[in-house]
Amino acid sequence: MVSVDPPDVNKAFAEKEHADFPILSDPSRTTAEAYGVLASGQQTASRFTFYIGPDGRILDIDKGPTGRGVPVRTAGEDTIKKLEALGVKKKG
Repeated sequence: MVSVDPPDVNKAFAEKEHADFPILSDPSRTTAEAYGVLASGQQTASRFTFYIGPDGRILDIDKGPTGRGVPVRTAGEDTIKKLEALGVKKKG
């Protein structure tokens, strides 16, 4: 997960939500702009999911059903379905 919030804000959020995954910080918004998830004048990045292969190439981008962001309520299930469709094997 990448956020345009500063690291201390991300750390507090992760602790509050008991996140068991890293949250990367992009307060300069450089990466968000390069990936096209930050429209001009927009304060927060759009909630898009990028599926990146082992070779570093983008395999797919989920922009949600409306193209304006992935719905929070279905993000987990949507990610699992997409990983299965891409042929990514489960760990374990």
